[in-house]
Amino acid sequence: MKRFSKYMAFALVCVLGMSAITKDKSRLYEISKNIEIFVNVFKELNANYVDDIDPAQLMRTGIDAMVGSLDPYTNYISESQVQGYRINSEGKYEGIGAIVEKIGEHITVVEPYENSPAHEAGLRAGDRIVEVDGIPTKGKTQAELSSFVRGLPGTKVNFVVERPGQSGTMDVVLTRGEVNITNVPYSGVVSDGIGYISLTTFTPDASKNVGGAFKKLKKEGDLQGVILDLRGNGGGLLREAINVSNIWVEKDKEIVFVKGKVKERDNSFKTRNIPMDLEIPLVVLTDKSSASASEIVSGVIQDMDRGVVIGQRSFGKGLVQNTKEVGYNSRIKLTTSKYYIPSGRCIQSVEYEDGAPKDIPDDQRAVFKTMNGRSVLDGGGISPDVKMEVEYVPDVVASLNKERLIFHYVTERMKTMAQDTPSLENIQFTEYDDFMQFVKKSDFEFVTQVEDELKEIRTIDAENKNIDLTREVEALEAKLAAQKADDLTQFKSEITKLIEKEIATRYFLQEGKAYQSLKSDPVVDEAVRILNDAQAYNKILGKLK
Repeated sequence: MKRFSKYMAFALVCVLGMSAITKDKSRLYEISKNIEIFVNVFKELNANYVDDIDPAQLMRTGIDAMVGSLDPYTNYISESQVQGYRINSEGKYEGIGAIVEKIGEHITVVEPYENSPAHEAGLRAGDRIVEVDGIPTKGKTQAELSSFVRGLPGTKVNFVVERPGQSGTMDVVLTRGEVNITNVPYSGVVSDGIGYISLTTFTPDASKNVGGAFKKLKKEGDLQGVILDLRGNGGGLLREAINVSNIWVEKDKEIVFVKGKVKERDNSFKTRNIPMDLEIPLVVLTDKSSASASEIVSGVIQDMDRGVVIGQRSFGKGLVQNTKEVGYNSRIKLTTSKYYIPSGRCIQSVEYEDGAPKDIPDDQRAVFKTMNGRSVLDGGGISPDVKMEVEYVPDVVASLNKERLIFHYVTERMKTMAQDTPSLENIQFTEYDDFMQFVKKSDFEFVTQVEDELKEIRTIDAENKNIDLTREVEALEAKLAAQKADDLTQFKSEITKLIEKEIATRYFLQEGKAYQSLKSDPVVDEAVRILNDAQAYNKILGKLK
């Protein structure tokens, strides 16, 4: 009987093995067959389609459709896109070091990066680039200009520049270099004893720069709490997320567990360093654009009850991508696994709509527990401990930004402003009537959301011609027109802050922009309030019953 059992066990192993081999062979056959069909279709289209076609574009369409059917993060990166990929993933590239945009007919410097070739050559926001190496820029696209200005470090590029307020043009010669975009644009004290650190991306040295900023804050005074701002931070390197967490989390703690199809690649990542601090109260700020590595850090801090998360629910990206060379300097970035944070939850959204995560109701999300026993949810980002509403942006403000009128106004103002640099803390704009006159001369018009809806009602009712409805719509339109005339006055405070932010950016670049953004920031104000209230802070973390 025992011998029979052994034979049966051996036979079962053989059958299962043969089944696996058969399955693998079947899969390989399907792959081979479909590749052959794809190649044959491509050949037929290229040879016999009625119009001339671009083989590269046709193939790109096929590749994009193939990877696009999987998830929004798996994508093909062509040779021409590799440079942009480096900027997003590494925070550096070879070029001049400035944000340059097409505004109207002009290629305009919007924001030079500090210590970049553009900054050192004296380029300013508002400068119009007329020629690049003898080639006129008028009529060129943003992509064409990018290809002109980027290149190998050490090579030169010649600009002809028009500067508002100066007659004629000037020649500017830049030497391209490797441009490193700062990931901690600002840190400082926002209230007595409360420090603030802004982290914009998890590029190399993110943890080093955050740690350096935290160390400086501790040295400058009696630090009673710290705010780590991850709003708008789309993520980056996993190792930097682990190391940033490690600043406030003990050594040898599991931060992330990664699981995928290939079990041999499953891995656990722990903190490896002695933390800088385990006691100072911590608040992490998130919004709907905080993704990936930002969600690891905020999720770890929440799961370990090391700090309070404030803001809006984060993006919901719990997938890990790896990049593989696929020939001719092209790459494919593909999802290889999912990551899980200390409570055991995965924050990956399971539904997408138009390439973005779809909001999942809380009652459809699985419940996990933090170290203190608080309930937290998976599948759809990190839900903050203290939820804040998204700040309302009035239609007039959105339209001013879209038309770049604040940018243009500050460019005009910079012609006559004092050459002495003001202090960062004392930038104030008090000539609002002058701005209103500037807007009036610009023939500025904007359409509100309500006007769009009324227009749609008119279109729907065009056939029915309901007289009463038409009169009501006309009355509302007249009332809206009267209100719109006063919008520039009504939202003076909001617009003034944006003007001051633009002025601060002109003088102090990224640091000025970050500092000015903190003024009257309701989310930061709430973080300060909670950090100053030990009872409220501890109650949120489940330390008080």
